[in-house]
Amino acid sequence: MVLISTPGVKLMNVVSSSLLLCPSWGLPVAMRSKLFKQVATLAPNIPAMYELHFAVPMAGAVLCTLNARLDSAMVSVLLTHSEAKIVFVDYKLLDIARGALDLLAKTNTKPPILILISKWDDSSPTSFEPGTYEYESFLETGHIGFEIRRPKSEWDPISVNYTSGTTSRPKGVVYSHRGAYLNSLATVFLHGMHSMPVYLWTVPMFHCNGWCLTWGVAAQGGTNICLRSVSPKEIFENIVLHSVTHMGGAPTVLNMIVNSPVSDQKPLSHKVEIMTGGSPPPPQILFKMEELGFSVNHLYGLTETYGPGTYCAWKPEWDSLLPDEQSKLKARQGMQHLGLEEVDIRDPVTMESVPADGKTMGEIMFRGNTVMSGYLKDLQATEKAFSGGWFRSGDLAVKHPDGYIEVKDRLKDIIISGGENISTVEVETVLYGHPAVLEAAVVARPDNHWGQTPCAFVKLKEGFAVDAQELIRFCRDHLPHYMAPRTVIFAELPRTSTGKIQKFILREKAKALGSLF
Repeated sequence: MVLISTPGVKLMNVVSSSLLLCPSWGLPVAMRSKLFKQVATLAPNIPAMYELHFAVPMAGAVLCTLNARLDSAMVSVLLTHSEAKIVFVDYKLLDIARGALDLLAKTNTKPPILILISKWDDSSPTSFEPGTYEYESFLETGHIGFEIRRPKSEWDPISVNYTSGTTSRPKGVVYSHRGAYLNSLATVFLHGMHSMPVYLWTVPMFHCNGWCLTWGVAAQGGTNICLRSVSPKEIFENIVLHSVTHMGGAPTVLNMIVNSPVSDQKPLSHKVEIMTGGSPPPPQILFKMEELGFSVNHLYGLTETYGPGTYCAWKPEWDSLLPDEQSKLKARQGMQHLGLEEVDIRDPVTMESVPADGKTMGEIMFRGNTVMSGYLKDLQATEKAFSGGWFRSGDLAVKHPDGYIEVKDRLKDIIISGGENISTVEVETVLYGHPAVLEAAVVARPDNHWGQTPCAFVKLKEGFAVDAQELIRFCRDHLPHYMAPRTVIFAELPRTSTGKIQKFILREKAKALGSLF
């Protein structure tokens, strides 16, 4: 289902908008004296989710967007941690939310008020439990004359975003009004957005507030095309139907598009600007996206950097290179965007900047306005993340002579085999070059002789059949032999809701295999 929202127009008439200017979102009079600080959402990409990105801060509260794919147990944990007093829930996620509230009740924790976002075309009466309200009728109780409750300081929090939990228990990342404002403008510039863009939402709005484009698209008076579920067929159909100009997506979305059946694809009458980020995209995928009519802009960042932190700015001298060479350059993470003070590659121990030789690895570190204020109620984790005066990303990279950075691996993912460092990203890139490989992830497997050796988890394209030895030989033809996988396992790859491969699960599986020798 496609839902269209045009907040640019709505915000121009903000004085008369009861939707955005309701006191505490139209709470009954008896409740208006209470001060609500954290307001949670549990919803996919729908207009109400977009509207709440404005309504909540304008009412002086902090928005906490929960992952719409979590189970009741984790939702209850995050509601407790955030201390949310209200939770807006999409009708399809009502059972998950009620399960979470039941768990809270068992711990004698006062549950938040539940506001149900009904199906947009459902006019049938709905019965509500005590303490539950319906979104649209709830808004009708608001006052048109309500004055915006602006932040006392630009450093006041605007939102809390929980990390995806790819490596550990999720942490609440606090965004400030200043950081969100600057990163919204930065993403608009990076995306090349002019006035009145048409943006197709495939990036979850609950993830880094949609890379801050929830606010950025509105600043440009744009139209939002909201997809409840993302598929290549829906993407192509909506691009053609609504003349989409911009969209975003993790490499897994790009992979899904380029490997979709021809019957699901449609010729594009214009270039569609697409930003990708979340994990290093294979150059082969970038090349194929360009062939389909997309202009890909590669970004890099983390939840702690409000989403995008760097971008790979294109250089005119690259125009003369062969397409595959262009894709390799575009796969780099590039340079800092204009909202950041500095991005650097530094030795995590000495804190010295590594030489720009394209070989020496160090940790990517950030500092500036668009770096998080800290982790909610976790001073120890905050101090650790900022030790040395920089935010430590946990990602290993090299710096090229032109200053562009290139991610090589996560600190936790690097494989040390016989004293040699092996970048799993480099091995995965080679695997993606095999015509039968749809998805690939490489982790360390224990080895009594070498310490660790690469173990590849691979998902094949439909209709292809290859064995492990063929893929190992393919890697050895394109890599030093010590970097080639010694083990290949064919399986589905576990992913987070934002498309990142959960390597900690694969590491456990590789560890359970035992030592190779």
